[in-house]
Amino acid sequence: MKIHYNPKLKQRARELRKNSTLSEVLLWEELKSRKMLGYKFLRQKPIGNYIVDFFCNKLKLVIEIDGDSHTEEKFEYDINRQKWLESHGVNVLRFDDLEVKKDMNNVLSAIEGWIIDWEGSKGIKRND
Repeated sequence: MKIHYNPKLKQRARELRKNSTLSEVLLWEELKSRKMLGYKFLRQKPIGNYIVDFFCNKLKLVIEIDGDSHTEEKFEYDINRQKWLESHGVNVLRFDDLEVKKDMNNVLSAIEGWIIDWEGSKGIKRND
């Protein structure tokens, strides 16, 4: 199933890529160039009427980093966005900004664990 996006978000996504937070930069270093178990991730990717932090199309996986700006209003927006994404077959993993900065190994382990579980559910065998 192909998920379309609002083309009006393309420029905003570019701006977000140029002005990434520290935690986004740190996690991107670990995800780019297929470093995460060979899967291709994109950053600041428009999906529907939203822009997600990281996205892997093959896995239908969004990774979001929640920062200090997550007020109750922002939290409600994120929940609605996540419900919309999930209703379109996209899985969402969320990490706290501080967790990415201070415990990257745990974040990477959680992502790897999710991918390995996904592969197992699809009958994909790993060679490594």
